[in-house]
Amino acid sequence: MKYFYLFIFFLIVACKPTEKELTAQQIIDKSIAFSGAGKVANSQISFIFRDKKYIALRKKSGKFLLIRNQQKENIGVISDMVSNNGFRREINTHQVPVADSMATKYANSVNSVHYFSVLPYGLNDKAVKKKLLPPATIKGKEYYKVEITFSEDGGGEDFEDVFIYWIGKDDFLIDYLAYAYHTNGGGKRFRVLKEQCVKNGIRFVDYHNYKPLNNSIKLIEIDKAFEENQLKKVSEIVLKDIEVKLLDN
Repeated sequence: MKYFYLFIFFLIVACKPTEKELTAQQIIDKSIAFSGAGKVANSQISFIFRDKKYIALRKKSGKFLLIRNQQKENIGVISDMVSNNGFRREINTHQVPVADSMATKYANSVNSVHYFSVLPYGLNDKAVKKKLLPPATIKGKEYYKVEITFSEDGGGEDFEDVFIYWIGKDDFLIDYLAYAYHTNGGGKRFRVLKEQCVKNGIRFVDYHNYKPLNNSIKLIEIDKAFEENQLKKVSEIVLKDIEVKLLDN
């Protein structure tokens, strides 16, 4: 009888379905779904970041308008706008000319803040290339680790930048992200979840922002460096007064 039960036990173990291995694409799709980021595609979102007001209007048709408003003493309100038609600057609602080199710089700056504010929205853009890295554990929580790079065609001025996202295996939410950039001499950053909130079904995250103490630390190993206290906190990424309006069409 003992051998019969052993046989049954091994039969159950042998027949137990193994955990399905997800692809990088499936993980990103689930992250977008679980965070509500899919709703961003048809919304109006505004927030304050470092004393500047950001407004984003996105429509299902693909049309978008990204705005950054800032108040300057003795000047008034400077509005930098990026849309399907390119970059435009207004001062007190009047358009002003901007040199092409500066227009690119301003547009990239506006784009960057809006891009990070609604992650993982945008990670299914045509220029995005996804690669599944070996999983990681940070502070006892298990994560999928997905590397994001960009094709030159459609990848923007910073298409050479590399991103890594740590996406919870249980909740499919991004708690950590890292990136290597090449502008202004280049560098690496590692962002750690500080606080999160949900507005109209869309998750927004504030982060602690770190950089490596040693430039030789590889981006792919920056999570280990974080746990080994080899990173230095340089700032916080905090969005204030978030407002979300979901559009009907």
